[in-house]
Amino acid sequence: MGRKLINIVLFQASWFIAVLGAARGNDWYGPLAVALTLALHLVLIDNRRGELILLFAAGTLGFCFDTALSAAGIVTPRGHILPEPFSQPWMISLWLNFAATINVSLAWLKGRYLIAAVFGAVGGSCAYYSGALLGATLSVPDVLGIAILAVGWGIMSPILVWLAVRLQSRGDNS
Repeated sequence: MGRKLINIVLFQASWFIAVLGAARGNDWYGPLAVALTLALHLVLIDNRRGELILLFAAGTLGFCFDTALSAAGIVTPRGHILPEPFSQPWMISLWLNFAATINVSLAWLKGRYLIAAVFGAVGGSCAYYSGALLGATLSVPDVLGIAILAVGWGIMSPILVWLAVRLQSRGDNS
């Protein structure tokens, strides 16, 4: 139970640091907080190879998804470290932060892909909407934008859960 609680607390703390940092023009707060979270996470996880593959996949998927959202004008993040419409490092760090929960506090989603889709659709769209309300984006997504976020996260979450299961079954992750 201790690892799960640490995982949840660090996830929430890093999410708020990233979002509030971006809202206040401190774009690197999130990546730094998530880097510290991931360092501790990787110390506590039994097999790091599979976890690193999962983190890389989540970061790549997140970068592509958020870049598409930005290009379509659905989400306009604050920060201009990378040129528009590319996803900003603080947003990519949130995908890594989320992926670090899949084998620990969200391990109950493994094998439950429909629940993972619903969880992702609701949680993902709410996270973007909440981040927008806190000022991390230039505008708040409208109803269509929230629906697109829900569909996207409803697809991405089970993919990441499936990948975590697959890596674990290969013996690459614990």
